Amino acid sequence: MNASFPDLADAPSDAWVPDDEHFTCVQVIDETHDVRTFVLRLHDGARSFRYRPGQFVTLALDIDGERLHRCYTLSSSPTRPDTLAITVKRVVGGRVSNWLHDHLRPGGRLSLTGPAGQFCFPAGPVAAPARGQLYLSAGSGVTPLMSMSRAWADLGLDADVQFLHAARTPQDVVFADELAVLARRLPRWRASVVCEGRGSTPGYSGLLGRLSLPLLRAQVPDLLDREVWCCGPAPFMAAVRAMLAEAGFDMSRYHEESFSFEAPAPTPAPVAAPIPDAAEPAPRFVITLKRGERFECAPDETLLEAARRAGLRWPFSCSSGVCGTCRTRRLSGEVQMSQGGGLRPREVAQGWMLPCCSRPLGDLELDR
Repeated sequence: MNASFPDLADAPSDAWVPDDEHFTCVQVIDETHDVRTFVLRLHDGARSFRYRPGQFVTLALDIDGERLHRCYTLSSSPTRPDTLAITVKRVVGGRVSNWLHDHLRPGGRLSLTGPAGQFCFPAGPVAAPARGQLYLSAGSGVTPLMSMSRAWADLGLDADVQFLHAARTPQDVVFADELAVLARRLPRWRASVVCEGRGSTPGYSGLLGRLSLPLLRAQVPDLLDREVWCCGPAPFMAAVRAMLAEAGFDMSRYHEESFSFEAPAPTPAPVAAPIPDAAEPAPRFVITLKRGERFECAPDETLLEAARRAGLRWPFSCSSGVCGTCRTRRLSGEVQMSQGGGLRPREVAQGWMLPCCSRPLGDLELDR
């Protein structure tokens, strides 16, 4: 039977809470020539971190006079609760990733919001557990899957995991040494790497080429019996979905995480709101949060805009309904939402919405 995680997000009273916080960088680790891990600790040092493996945080940085927000998955494991770690690839032209690589050093400070995200291994037994897990990643998409793997190892659980990572060359494999260590520590945790080319390692004897269905079947013969977790660039994840569909995989057991919002998507055209009668003032709806806070929102502004205008902290990144960072469940009321793929249809049916691209149609109560 495949093991399951305990609920690592079940926080004691002195735990970190999902709100805007100030952090100090305590360590910088060069993972590859263009990937660095930044280890962070709360300024006060008096609280521990609780989150689920695979979740992310949203950084808020002031760069050249502009406030920028970016999402980064936590590559650290919540089994080590004194620090957080994000692993960042330098992106050509990326304002935030280049600033982090060029300026963030031990002693430097950051502001971030979190944790958030649903790309997390279930906290307990599921109704019909899969035979095992299959982790598929490319590039820095390895980070949430590394967080999960580190948790498996720290908890000493018998994890039946096949981990297949794709990279351009052996020099681009993030966490290469640790993948080998994990494979030795966990008897049923196995890792394979496929590289497009040998790069500057002519003696490389591992898998070469791009991930394909024949290669996937050869490495994971029981593919159809597993739960699949996929993270990487959008073309990689689209190729994986196509392979699994061709193989006849049950896509209800497929999970993926978009991780790259270095360049936020264009904001969609605003949805036209009904023009009120000139003799009547425009209505303003009351938005009530589960934790007791309230604010007003006009029908022609998004919930995120209204919340920020009211001084409330709310995690967000793309501001265009793509990343899902701000996802929130409606407890009552209706909204008009124009999203860009940040929610799946079944999540919308369950009451989830994205405040960054949702406008109220009346008073609302939100589970936040």
